[in-house]
Amino acid sequence: MRYLLDSGILSDFIQARQPVMSRVIAAVRAGHVIGIGAPVLGEFIAGLMKSSDPARNLQRLNHKIGHLRLWSYDRSAAETYGDVQNDLRTRGLLIQVIDMQTAAIAKSLGSWLVVTKDSDFRRIPGLSIEDWSR
Repeated sequence: MRYLLDSGILSDFIQARQPVMSRVIAAVRAGHVIGIGAPVLGEFIAGLMKSSDPARNLQRLNHKIGHLRLWSYDRSAAETYGDVQNDLRTRGLLIQVIDMQTAAIAKSLGSWLVVTKDSDFRRIPGLSIEDWSR
């Protein structure tokens, strides 16, 4: 199984918050692949650039995510994004672009998308969601 972490769960993982930390460890021990999408990494880096010590915080981020797989936003994800965005727009349910990009990566990979309390992802048909914050 492949698990794609969204920014909320990634933040919990970086901060070693429970139960996220134990869920990630259990999934890795079970042989599952845990990763993030490139847009989520970009969002984190942008946030770090606003911090009082960007270099130190970027080093800390890289250390914490060093064992996670990084999935790119490739052509397949871009095509899936177009479908997702069009479907949501047609239904009047647009969500943040980064959430649609993350969902598109997950759908194009056949991965599970792990979210915290972000209900926006539930608006996307065919997306498998788990909440590791509980």
